[in-house]
Parts: sequence; C-alpha cells; structure tokens
Amino acid sequence: MSIDGLDGRRPHGELVADVLAALWAAGRPLTAQEVKAALGRPLARTTVATTLARLHDSGRLTRTRPGRSFAYAPVADAAGLAAGRMRRELEKEQDRGLVLRRFVSALSAEDERALRALLDEADRAS
Repeated sequence: MSIDGLDGRRPHGELVADVLAALWAAGRPLTAQEVKAALGRPLARTTVATTLARLHDSGRLTRTRPGRSFAYAPVADAAGLAAGRMRRELEKEQDRGLVLRRFVSALSAEDERALRALLDEADRAS
C-alpha cells in the first residue's frame, strides 16, 4: 500500500476538498450519508463520517443533530478557508516581513494590483 495515492486510493486532502465542495454546493447542512451520496463514488459511510468529524473537530465545520445523525455545514467558504490557511502559515514564521516580501514578489501583476486595491480600501476604511 502506498501513501502517495499510487495504489489507486486518493490522497486524504482530496477527500477533504471533495467533502467541503459537496457541502458548499448543497447550501444546507448534510449528514454523512448525504455527503457520501453527493460524492458519487464508492466510499464507506464511516470514512465520510470520520472525515466530517475531523473537519468539525478542527473548526472547519459546524454540526447539528436534527434527527439521529449529525448534519454538517462549512464554517467558511473556500476563500475563507484559504485565507485562514495563509494566515496560519504566516503566523508560524519568525520573519513575517520576509515571508510577505517573498509572497508579494511571486504574485502576478494582476494579483498584485488586486492586493494593492484591497490594502488601499482597508486604509480608507480605517
């Protein structure tokens, strides 16, 4: 068995991304069984339930119990989750200025303009 997905299994991160995408697409809380059906591929319900529980434990999902099963909903949209990952990575670094400098230097011209506009907007708002 391979941990890199070469044994026919998908990497764990891909399942997480697919689960989140199914929840965003639904626009309402889903149970593990509903998420499994939305994914449309052969997975054990327990695999989906474990993934949902871990996402809940990490703060990425909320859950309610409308009946016998938990129903899960995303805390943030995809952009919010990406922004959170970026912030957590930045917080790990001692020289944040260097990290930000390297990040900005790798941006496309279009992304740099968008970032400048957002920073200008934040300045005007404060």
